[in-house]
Formats: sequence, structure tokens, C-alpha cells
Amino acid sequence: MSQDDNSWQEYYQKLKGRVPRPLLREVLAYYPETSTQRTAIDLGCGDGTESALLLERGWNVLAVDAQPAAIEHLMEKVSTENKSRLQTQVAKFSEVLLPPADLVHASLSLPFCEPEHFPAFWQKIVAAILPGGRFAGQFFGIKDSWVDDPEMTFHTEDQVRALFDGFEVESFHEQDEDGSSLNGPKHWHIFTVIARKK
Repeated sequence: MSQDDNSWQEYYQKLKGRVPRPLLREVLAYYPETSTQRTAIDLGCGDGTESALLLERGWNVLAVDAQPAAIEHLMEKVSTENKSRLQTQVAKFSEVLLPPADLVHASLSLPFCEPEHFPAFWQKIVAAILPGGRFAGQFFGIKDSWVDDPEMTFHTEDQVRALFDGFEVESFHEQDEDGSSLNGPKHWHIFTVIARKK
């Protein structure tokens, strides 16, 4: 599944004009319409649609992506008045530095952390989430089409649930179905989790 820079640019172009993903809208329902003084981390911000929505809602945002082009696409979506509340990091997940946050959002991004780095990266995420803060993100399951990719991380349901010791799981959903990706037909096996840190 590993993609070169041109593939990512093609991916961002295909996403142009899309609406924010349901996962972010679902977790934002737990918060007031405008959440000033709250901080969100958007891990794997991609084309920036979710980061832009968080900024519009008044959040301070750290947007993280390994692709410089992702940050470029994000900046095109952010108004001048909101840029003062935006920070960005171009970094691999194994190298990222995470500040304290009220929300960590990771839509379809965590599986792209290499397996050898995932445990330490997950501990960074847990440490960053403030008490009462939330994680909203997705993990790929072992029935996913890409499971043989050695650079990606996959989990069983039990392994995903074990990650949330010390959290109250507010939403847990499994998707196990055929679909498509940028590279053609694909079987998706995804666990989507919203959890609040105790």
C-alpha cells in the first residue's frame, strides 16, 4: 500500500471538496458547538478537511502528516483568522511530538505506523490525552486486504480493546466488507473507536 509522493497528490485531488468524515462529526457531538480553549491533534491530517472543521469550531489544532503536500492542502482550507490557532508537524508517527490535548483524532491513519513503532507511538497518544479528553480513530483488522503489508499495523478486536485500558469506550464499531480504494477493489476491515480517558 505504500505510496510515493505522486500517489498522495492524486489521492488528495480525488478527495477535493469532500465533507468531513463521520467519525469527527460523531465525536464533536460530545462537545459544545464552539470549543474555544480546547486543543485537538489531527494525526494523519491528509487533505486537511477535518483540521479545517476543528478550527472553524474554535479549537486549537495540531495537524500532523508525513507528507508535506498534506499541510499545503490544509493551509489552502484555513482562513487567515484561524491560522493563529493552527500548528503543523511534518513527521512520521515514530518521530512525532505530541502536546497535551483534549482530543486526538486519527481517521484511517494509525495503520500506517510501522508495527515496530506502534507500541511506543500509542503510548505517546495515551500520554497526550488529558483526563476527560477523547480519542477518536480507526484501526485496521486482520481481515483487511492490506494485512500482508509489513510496513502497516493491524489488530484483532481483542487487541484494539486492550489499548483502551484506562478509558471509557463510548463507541466501538467494526466494518468488515468489500469496497474500493485508490488502488482499486479492496476488502475493508476497520475498528472505529471513540473513547474518553478516565
